[in-house]
Amino acid sequence: MSDTTNLSLPLLSPSQAQKTVTVNEALARLDGLVQLVLVSRSAATPPVSAPEGACYGVPGGAVNDWAGQDGRLAVFVNGGWAFVTPRRGWRAFVADENALALHDGSAWQPGALALSSSGAATFARIDKFTHAIATGPTSMTSYQTPDGSMVIAVTARVLATISGSLTGWQLGNVGAEDRFGTGLGLPVGSYARGMLSAPLTYYGATSLVLTAQGGSFSGGTVRFAVHYLDLGLPGL
Repeated sequence: MSDTTNLSLPLLSPSQAQKTVTVNEALARLDGLVQLVLVSRSAATPPVSAPEGACYGVPGGAVNDWAGQDGRLAVFVNGGWAFVTPRRGWRAFVADENALALHDGSAWQPGALALSSSGAATFARIDKFTHAIATGPTSMTSYQTPDGSMVIAVTARVLATISGSLTGWQLGNVGAEDRFGTGLGLPVGSYARGMLSAPLTYYGATSLVLTAQGGSFSGGTVRFAVHYLDLGLPGL
């Protein structure tokens, strides 16, 4: 019995008995690989049980039933694992990272929009974090936008009411305190949608700054998402 070239689906042999077994296995593998969703690409130990069609990217150093299958896809089929080698250009959603990934022929590249033949890549990324607001006129995040990143926008949602003597707040960076929004709301559910008119590249890691308007902060919690582009260098 041989397999298909791209998806490693089992093919029927002439005069084969129990053809349904082979056909059903092929359909089960197809069901796991089409509209590809990887449960994880970092788990090195196979789960004790998995739903039929669950698919994992096998990392280096995998053990037990995945030993020796580094870099391949493990699809749970008929109570066991079937392995398929991904190819350059395959796309998958990596569920435990909440990221789309593009395979470069050697590894999965989360957030990759484009790849060159030399390994250079353009990535779209979102960093998310939660910030507890400190008491005072301003509150600076411990998170910093990565050095060399081209920021497109910062979005935010108030998770716990922003309290204090203020009437609103601004979101930005030191020296540009309203870059991502001004007159922002205080109650739970209030939001910021700070889309820049032109992307801004940060040459150095940079914190966000929340600035109180009309008073000072005394508390509150905000969830942030920083939307940016990143570049991968070509190989040697």
